[in-house]
Order: sequence, then structure tokens, then C-alpha cells
Amino acid sequence: MILQALKEYYDRLAVDPDSGIAPEGWEWKEIPYIFVLDEVGSLVRIEDTREIIGKKPKGKLFLVPMGVKRAVDISANLLWDNPTYAFGIVNTEGLDVKKKNNALSRAPLQKASFVERIENELPAIPKTNALLHFLATIDQARLFQEAAWNDLYETNANLSFRFDGTMELFCQSQEIREHLDRIRSEKVKDSICSVTGENDQIAILHSSIKGVYGTQTTGGSIVSFNFDSALSYNLGSPQQRTQGKNAPIGESAMFAYTTALNRLLARESPQHLLIGDATVVFWSEKKTHFEVDFASFFSEPPKDDPNAGTRSLRNLFESPKTGGYLEDNGDTKFYILGLSPNAARISVRFWEVGTISSYAERIRQHFYDLAIVKPPSDPEFYSLWRILVNVAIQDKSENIPPNLAGEFIRSIMEGKPYPATILQQVLRRIRSDTEYRVKPVRAALVKAYLNRYQRTHPNNQEKEITMALDTGQTSTGYRLGRLFAVLEKIQEEANPGLNATIKEKYYGAACSSPVTVFGTLMRLKNHHLAKMSNKGRVINLERLVGEIVSRVDDFPAHLDLHEQGLFAIGYYHQMQDFFTKKENKND
Repeated sequence: MILQALKEYYDRLAVDPDSGIAPEGWEWKEIPYIFVLDEVGSLVRIEDTREIIGKKPKGKLFLVPMGVKRAVDISANLLWDNPTYAFGIVNTEGLDVKKKNNALSRAPLQKASFVERIENELPAIPKTNALLHFLATIDQARLFQEAAWNDLYETNANLSFRFDGTMELFCQSQEIREHLDRIRSEKVKDSICSVTGENDQIAILHSSIKGVYGTQTTGGSIVSFNFDSALSYNLGSPQQRTQGKNAPIGESAMFAYTTALNRLLARESPQHLLIGDATVVFWSEKKTHFEVDFASFFSEPPKDDPNAGTRSLRNLFESPKTGGYLEDNGDTKFYILGLSPNAARISVRFWEVGTISSYAERIRQHFYDLAIVKPPSDPEFYSLWRILVNVAIQDKSENIPPNLAGEFIRSIMEGKPYPATILQQVLRRIRSDTEYRVKPVRAALVKAYLNRYQRTHPNNQEKEITMALDTGQTSTGYRLGRLFAVLEKIQEEANPGLNATIKEKYYGAACSSPVTVFGTLMRLKNHHLAKMSNKGRVINLERLVGEIVSRVDDFPAHLDLHEQGLFAIGYYHQMQDFFTKKENKND
């Protein structure tokens, strides 16, 4: 299903003249250097295609024949490669003796592989002969006369060839493209592809997938077999049952799904985002605005446009009225694929298929659930990264639990309760973060978790949690959280400029085992009230304490996780209510 959907996405792009997707057998590759030859094969110049993008020079992208997948074997690309393969010239600076000798011994074989592919796979036309002549008679002294050669030699970057007086690379010329396409079409198609159900030649090695966070720079594979226990049983000789033949995917389907996935993962693509350690890609079966906007629903906005995500979400919220997403796309299918690294392979973390209208409604519900009263300095909508990093140890993204991100986004897209581990994680973080405790984003997450849980457990007696202070909330945990906030407020007003309050010392015990600390806190409250000179304020605070305590039968010995969450919300709501009243008074 995954590979079929990716192939369909490639097919969609292939018929779109504006997509720029590579045709079968080709790929877009960064080629920093171009060797310009004359008609007899003499070097005219070396062109440097690089431009400064950001802080680093980047070579121009060119459409070239699909590259080979290399490990330790010697295998050259056709009409483009690095100088070691193209010329047998290797830069050994900085290598130890063993590596230097190995590189020097391999270089002639690498060049021979490069030349052999040209001789065997290209038509015997004058330009092919001219290129072979250049490769056979290359003069290193002549190369060092070119200003671009030193950088090329040091970086071992990709290069290709162009003939003087032409605009395109030699590999892009019409006669070469037609020749290569004809050879590919004449390949024997002797097996059934499991993706398309059509006759094709089975792909033995699948192209690397690049751009998944945490994988090697050379990429990784979704389909891969390299040890005997993974081989199919009793399918003939070892040559017939090894590697890609265990998962019989045709060359065309392999090219389509890998090209489509690499397109989604490309740095400039808006159709991927990083959530925890999971790289998430997404697309729709038809071209839609939703697939372009999807990342902005969940990711941190760029610093140069902090309102970008807010605009997209407002459009989403207004879509039932405006017809956006729902009217334009209706039941268009939408795909979400979560990937994570596993050595040289790529693991599928999750796979979701639905319609744009259903996903739009579930995303709206997610943000409605998160809505809570908050300071003006906080963002209107919390990104997934901001939520997850605020439940991680030390608020660091590298400490986000590995599976939590995937489980979290799945719960959102399926419209189900958030994973139970996220409540455990946020409560643990609140208890350990003595300085901040219940941040707005943490309070929003607890509120959303509990309301979503209640929505799917109708027999639950808990009352839905509101955005702001709810004096009618019947939860014991919520009321005790409010009480704790009032006691802290009394302490702060009695001792202006106090460095630490009861929040730092008593919060953890108060939210989990109230009976052990609230007696002490109530006695401290009397001491603090006695120090306050504003008797009217004392009366108001005592009345508020009495109102809350009158609705608490006793201080429980233990609060379960849900009640601990309600304690956090009650505390947060009450503190925000204090701040709001103070701001209104100042106004």
C-alpha cells in the first residue's frame, strides 16, 4: 500500500509539466563542475556552476542518468561522477599509508569502470569518440592550469561534460536521451511486479532514500536484504532468491517510489517535517493546498515570518464556513508516512490514510482541545515540537522519548485520545521543573489529554475542562490545585520579592499525596495572612480559601494521574485568573 501510493504520487507529478520530476531512468543531481570540450575532445575550460546559497556554495542541479548504488564495490555512473572515477585521479592528502595505497590501487579500476560504461552503453557517434579521446589522453598538468580544478580536486565533487557551442550537458542531448530510453525499454521483463501487477524486470538493488533524520549521508533503504536468514525459502538457486527478489518490485515501480519519496524529503520540499526522531512526509492523491499547508499546522513558524502557521490554522478553522479544504478537495485521499532511521535502513514508524476533509476536522479538534487561557507572549497555537520539547527532560528536543512523537501525531490524525505516556511524561516534567512547573503549553496539553479521554469514555464522571477558571468544576484534584494556587498567592503577597515559594518545595507532594502537606500549608497560610497590612485583601483571600475548602470533603491520601492532571489545571487556571484580574485592575 505504501509503495503503491508513492508510485501513484510519482505518476501524478510525471504528468504535471510544472513539477520538474525526473523521468524514469534519470535524476536531478548537483553538478558543481562541467568540463567543456571541443569537437575533437580537447579541454576548452572547466565551468564552475556553484552559487552561494546561505553560507555554502551549491552546484546547479542537472538532469543526469540515474546514479548507481555504491557500497564498497567499484561501479561508475554514466557520463557524470567524481574525478576519481572520471579520470582516475585521487586526492590522498590526509590519508594514512594503508588508505592511501588502497585509494591509489582502486583509482585505475574506477576510471576503467567509467570508460567501460561509455563504450558499452553509448552510441558510436563523433561526440562519444571525442569524449573517450579526452579521457584517454587527459593531461593532469593541463587540469591544474584551470582555476576551478583545485577546488574540484580537493572536494572530489561531481562533474559532467558539455561540448562547446551547445547549451545542454552531453548526457542531456537528444541523441543520448533517445538512445538510453530505447535501451531501457528493450530490457527483458520476465517477472511480475508486486506493486503494479505488470511484467517488469525485478529491481535487485533499490535506490537510496535520503533526507530521513538520523540516517547516513549516503541514505538508507526501505526494501533491503543482506543476510541469509532474510532470504526467501526454496525459490531456486541463491542467485534467484537473494536481495531484491525477496520483495519482487519492478524497476519502474522502484524508480517511481524512490524518486517520489526523495522528492518529498528534499530540503526545499514543504511536504515533510520532523517530529521527535520521526521524519514525516505527506501528500494527497491530487494537487491540493492542504498538502502544502499541512506542515505549517504542526511545525514551528520560521523566525522571519512568525505568523505563517497562525495564518494557515486560521484558514483551516474558517474552512467549514469558507469552503476551503472541504469544498475544494472533498474526499481526496491524503497520506501520512512516518519514517525513522535504523542503521543503513529506514523503518516505517506509522502509516495513515484518510481524506482531507476528515483530517482537517481532526486537526481542528486537536487545536480546539489545546485552547487555554494564556499570556499574550505565548503563541496562539502550539506546534508539535513545542509541545513535545516541553515534556522532555530539560526541555531538550534530543530527550523527546523516541516513540512518543509518532504515537502523538497518530492520535491526532485518527481522532483518538492522546497516548497515555504523554500524560505521564508531562506530569513527571511538571514535578521535576521546580522553577516553572505548569507552563501554559503543559497546562494546554493536560487539558487536551483529559478532554479527549473523556470524549471516548462516556461513562467517565469527570466534567469537561474549560479554557479558563471554572469554579463549578467538581474534581477534587482541580479544587486542590486552585487551593494550592491561592495559598501560594497569599505567601507572595505577604512576602514581596520572595525568591522561592511553596511551589518549589511542596508542589510535588501536594498534587500526588495531598494529605501529607495541606495541613502544613494551611497553617502557613494563617501566618502569612497575619503579616499582610491590607485587611480588605486578607478578607477576600480568606473568603476564596473558604469557598474552595468548603467543597473539599477531605485531603486525599493519593491522587491518580487524571486527578493530578486536574490539579495542574486547577492551579494554572487560578494563577491565570489572578494575573488577569491584576491586568484588568491596572487597565
